[in-house]
Amino acid sequence: MLRTCAVTVRYGTKEDDFEKLSTTIGGLLSFNNFLSASEKREKSLEFTSLALGDPDKMGILFVITIDPNIFTTPFASVGDLGYFKDKAEILFSMHSVFRIGTVKPMSDKNNLYCEVQLQLTADDDPQLRVLTERMESEVKGDKGWERLGRILLNIGQLDKAEELYTMLLEQTWDESDRAYYYYHLGCLKRAQGDYKMAIEYYEKAFEIYQKTLPSNHPDLATSYHSIDSVYRNMGEYSKALTYFQRALNIRQHALPANHPHIKT
Repeated sequence: MLRTCAVTVRYGTKEDDFEKLSTTIGGLLSFNNFLSASEKREKSLEFTSLALGDPDKMGILFVITIDPNIFTTPFASVGDLGYFKDKAEILFSMHSVFRIGTVKPMSDKNNLYCEVQLQLTADDDPQLRVLTERMESEVKGDKGWERLGRILLNIGQLDKAEELYTMLLEQTWDESDRAYYYYHLGCLKRAQGDYKMAIEYYEKAFEIYQKTLPSNHPDLATSYHSIDSVYRNMGEYSKALTYFQRALNIRQHALPANHPHIKT
């Protein structure tokens, strides 16, 4: 038997975020913490009014449908052990994944909110499997903290990635690790538009690579190319050309003639 429960974004969400949600019907949604929901709709509706005090936010009621016959992320009815103490609370584990159904505006006692239908996905959901495999391929081979940094960069959490890489820099004296962290700090500074700092970090990484790697190593070419890209962003094309030619010279010696980095 299918079960239905509801949860409200307690403090609401920004309207532009809701607009994005409206365009992803049929897509996947995940919460990055434990999720508490109630089988009593009215209990969750109590929280929609909390968003009314902020004109930039709106309440959203997520109505979740669960098929207990499919193998999926763990969830449990917590009964008297839960926050609500009403034997109707369901607790979902961290990073549960749901498929987005309908999204529609609603009202209840002059309280305007939006209702989003969610379906708890199965672990073998084809779309979820493709997404998981893609994420694994993008961070394959990295250490745990480095993998987290790559994920933060990929999803645009640049401030958090900067905090992580800065912390890791302070905790290691290994030259190869320091070069890695400097390089990725350069990447995020470039993404932030702070081109001066991007070049500074890229050059710090390059200095280490230059001392520890052969003169024709591909990582040196990557560093040259990254600095070239920043100078192009800054409109300093003569400097960009110098670094581009250095990167190309290394790649012509280190890579086969039909390699994409040579062709482009």
